[in-house]
Parts: sequence; C-alpha cells; structure tokens
Amino acid sequence: MEDKSKRIQFVLCYAVFLANGMLALSIGSLLPFLRDAHGLDYAFCGLIVSLHSVGNLLSGFFAGALPMVIGRKKSILLFEIFFPLSFLLMLVGANRFLLAFSFFATGIARGASSNYCNTKINSIATGMAWALNCLHASFAVGAFVFPLILMLITRTQSENWVYACGFLVVLGVLTCIMYYLIPEEPENEKAAKRQSSTGQEGTFGFLREPLFYICTATLFFYLCAEQGVIGWMITYFKDTGLLPPNLAQVTASILWVMILCGRLTTAWLSTRVKKENLLPAMGVGIVLFFIVLITSKSTAPIMAGIMGFGFSMAGIYATTVSFAGNLIKKYSLAWSFILTIASFGSIIMPSIVGVLAGSFGIATGLGSIAIALIIDMVCIMTLVRFVKKH
Repeated sequence: MEDKSKRIQFVLCYAVFLANGMLALSIGSLLPFLRDAHGLDYAFCGLIVSLHSVGNLLSGFFAGALPMVIGRKKSILLFEIFFPLSFLLMLVGANRFLLAFSFFATGIARGASSNYCNTKINSIATGMAWALNCLHASFAVGAFVFPLILMLITRTQSENWVYACGFLVVLGVLTCIMYYLIPEEPENEKAAKRQSSTGQEGTFGFLREPLFYICTATLFFYLCAEQGVIGWMITYFKDTGLLPPNLAQVTASILWVMILCGRLTTAWLSTRVKKENLLPAMGVGIVLFFIVLITSKSTAPIMAGIMGFGFSMAGIYATTVSFAGNLIKKYSLAWSFILTIASFGSIIMPSIVGVLAGSFGIATGLGSIAIALIIDMVCIMTLVRFVKKH
C-alpha cells in the first residue's frame, strides 16, 4: 500500500466502520432500557428493530445510486447525519412515532456507511477477503465496546441510559467529520465511472449472472440470523431469567468479542487457505452453536453457544462479498442491489421473532432463527460448489 491516498482511505474507512459498529449495534443494547422506560410491548419492539432494517435497506440502495447525481462525498454526509439525529430523537422519544423514526434513521445511516466502506475497500483491494474481513473486524470492535460503555454508564441506575444516547450523538457527529476527511478519487476518474455506468455492462448486466443470485440469497438468510440474534438476544436472556440482568447485557460484548476474533482469524486464514474451504466450515458452525445457545439452560453452555456462534458467523458476510468482488467492480449498481435485496432478511426476521414471542413466548421467537440458519448453510454450500465448478 505505497499510495498515501489509499493508506488514508484504508485507515479512515476502518475508523468510521468502528464508530458505526457502536452506533448501529447500540439498538440491541438500548432496546431493553427503551422498553422499560416507555412500556413497549414485544410486537412494537420487533417493529422498530425491523424499521432499522428498512432504513438500512433503502439507504443501501440509494447510497449506491445517489453519488452518480450529487457525488460520493455529499451523498455519504447526507446519509450519515441521520446517526446523531436518531439518538437525539431517542432522548425525546416518549412518542412512539418518534421512537419508530429514530430506529428507521439509524438504519438509513448504517446502510449508507456499509455501502460506502465496502465499495471503497473493494475498489482498493478487489476480491481480497482479508481486506473486507479486517474492515468488518473494525465494526465488531465498535459493537463489542458499546455494551461495556453502556454498562459503565448505567451501572445500577437504569435511567442513566440517556447519557449513553448523548455519547452516541457526539460520536455520530465525529463520524461525519471523518467521512468528510476521506480522500476521493480525482474528478476525471469519477466522471469516467459515471459515463461507463450508462452502458448496459455498468447497470443491469449482473442480473444475468447466477453468482449474483447465489450471493444475494446467502447474505439474505445470514442477515436474517444476524439481526434476529443481535436485536433479541439480550431481551431473551433477561426475560427468560436464564442469566442475571447484568450478565445478559454482557452477552452482547461477548458475542462481538468472538465476532472480532473470528473476523481477524478469517482475515489471516484467507491468505493461507482457500476461501472456498473456509466458508462451509462457518456455515456448519453457526447452525451447531446456535442450537447449543437456544437449548442450554445453564450459564456455561450458554456462554459456549454464544462464543461459538459469534466466532462462526464472523467471516460469512465479508467472505461472501469477496466472492462477488469482481461482479461488484464490473457492474456499478450490483452491490446496491445485493445489499438492498439481502437486507430484506434483516427486516423480516426481527418482526417474525417479535410476533412469535408475543404469541408463544420469547424462547419460541428466538428459536425460529434456526430455520434461517439452516437455509443459509445450504446457500453457502451451493455458492462454494458453483465457484469451484466455474
């Protein structure tokens, strides 16, 4: 990485993705406090978690198309301002509409950030799984750190969660500043890319590629499981009484520590082992460890299930994206479509969990995620078989 501009892009992309890990994944940690503070029911909680994913889906698509009109820098700053706005609304969000919009706004900012950083890193290190896994590892660091910050701020005073929201407002403003500082390509190169995007190869040619559909399906069911577990895990342990409240809150940090370890391990292994051999092992691991997580009734096996699940799921997203690296680089809108369609999984699953929890109990709601995981494992095997064959 001899180019100074590319080094700066790498560093700042990783830094903003770390901050976005805290901002985007804070909703799962804040949800129990919001539920207690405003007397929210399971169904409404499932709805607002899904609204986060709706925002993520919409901005994931438009953040790929809008730069062609107003430029990449203006586009990402426009979307990213929704992070500080969303947490300001949570502070004054006794009204359910404001709460719903605030969760929707966090999704808008998250989707744009994911689109921007994944595209930027892929353009610098096309198809290299280590670069994308390191990017997502930085996100995991942020997701791991925030529950600890929240626990430190609240301690025994649950009403102190409002100070955590204030911290997130400040952090959201800082990410906007960092995005502003990320160097962009020269204007003539951007203009050339916009010009090439008017041809069929730069727009919808990816719809003829089987790889597009297989990767999209893999990410769809992965995001079903990821958002379902992250959004509901703490609530599941607190409401079932399987873990003490403080330990239940720490499970989010434990999960993200293991995701961080898993992503760093995957980044290291992907330089030594073919990714076609790594991905199936992850697919089998998430199914087995999730079963351990939801069937265990004592602390030790629950922790083992959380740790194994986090470690196994860690590299699936980035490694799957790396399989589509050349497709994303060849077709300017391919990533927007992959991200948009796959994001429906993160919208649907939290609501399904919420509805099932309201009717049959939180254990049944969370357990339903196992179906999505099994289907995702099948998609992973199909993807690897396709890549090896072609």
